[in-house]
Amino acid sequence: MEQLRKLTLLLALLAALAISCRCTDAAPGAMRAQLTRTDAGRALTRRQLLRRMVLRSKARAARLLSGSSSSSTSVSASAVPGRSHILETEYLISFAIGTPPQPVQMTLDTGSDLIWTQCQPCPSCYAQALPYFDPTLSATSRAFACGSSECRLLDWSSCGARGWGKQTCVYTYSYGDNSVTNGVLAADTFTFHGGDAGRAGAAVHNVAYGCGLFNNGLFSANTTGSGIAGFGRGTLSLPSQLNVSNFSYCFTNITGSTPSTVLLGLPANLYSGASGAVQTTRLIQSSVIPTYYYLPLKSITVGSTRLPVPESAFALTDNGTGGTVIDSGTSVTLLPPPVYGLLHHAFVSQVNLTVTSDEPLCFAVSSSALDKPAVPKLELQFEGAKMELPRDNYVFELEDGGQNNMCIAIVSSGGDMTIIGNYQQQNLHVLYDLAGNKLSFVTAQCDSV
Repeated sequence: MEQLRKLTLLLALLAALAISCRCTDAAPGAMRAQLTRTDAGRALTRRQLLRRMVLRSKARAARLLSGSSSSSTSVSASAVPGRSHILETEYLISFAIGTPPQPVQMTLDTGSDLIWTQCQPCPSCYAQALPYFDPTLSATSRAFACGSSECRLLDWSSCGARGWGKQTCVYTYSYGDNSVTNGVLAADTFTFHGGDAGRAGAAVHNVAYGCGLFNNGLFSANTTGSGIAGFGRGTLSLPSQLNVSNFSYCFTNITGSTPSTVLLGLPANLYSGASGAVQTTRLIQSSVIPTYYYLPLKSITVGSTRLPVPESAFALTDNGTGGTVIDSGTSVTLLPPPVYGLLHHAFVSQVNLTVTSDEPLCFAVSSSALDKPAVPKLELQFEGAKMELPRDNYVFELEDGGQNNMCIAIVSSGGDMTIIGNYQQQNLHVLYDLAGNKLSFVTAQCDSV
């Protein structure tokens, strides 16, 4: 009897391992995917680019602040039914799903966890450039049962009664702008490019994703691609499911059209094209909003002036408010209004030019100037690391109504949260060390990563 009991336990353990396996056919190394900026190739002027970046960043801040305040209780945010997640599109990631592989292009979102794509027959979907993913054409597609452990990870789910069959896991996932995706939680093979030139793609099996059948709200092919790839810290996110100990990205010039790169896993030559010292600080995880990547920002310096801001202004509170988040989905960095006011004053007092706009802060520039006007340096000090921003990572030149302007690509968040945007992350190789709970960054030529 005792031997039978041990055998039963062993079989149960093996079954559990088989369900949770994220096996890969690729050799050890990083999985690579290409990132395309949402405004790339749209022939927008610099003024239009800046305006769109500021508007998206403001909207993103409102979602983040909404998520923070709505979850500021003793209950974990992941346990709140129907909790809104964050969606503002900046970069689209390309890979493939199924056997044989079908291409998808999704928003890379470090502010949410679920991976989902629009699926045939798509009774209520938005138009997209790529064909809708068809699970019936994939030999490796399967739906999760509504009692499965994967289904229980969702904020909200129910049991399906038709289509994929009875007792399938039906999910509903909402975003802060009231956009909603609804469909079946399924598993399939995800295929990525090889980590080195000439290598075959990496095929990862049994990745859980949402097969979106009803996708309504502000989704569109121009801004969302075929769905969302959650890169947050939750169990259902893409990095978590691929079981990688880290991921990194390197954003090319935001005003250009050169694709960027995201690496899932650590290649041997990660920092081979880097210049300068690698800076490392710790990641902070909130028990209230565990998805976000918080950082210990300590101070900000403009020129020779350290802003007179207490460290508490950047700190995450126990109830999940405030804090400093590094985010792929925010364009320009956002600061709490009092901090932005101090930064605004510091730049105005050190730049001997006429102010033409207060937010973003812009200065009039003579059209006869042969060189770019001098601007005070900008440095963010974190615990154990400093981000010395090159001029192009916080200054933006544009022409508006015949007037040349020099603008600071930082605005107010409208709340108590600081958000480090991707404009400030241009040509930085940013590494999220999930196993070590650290974030590292170093200057790099991102178009050659």
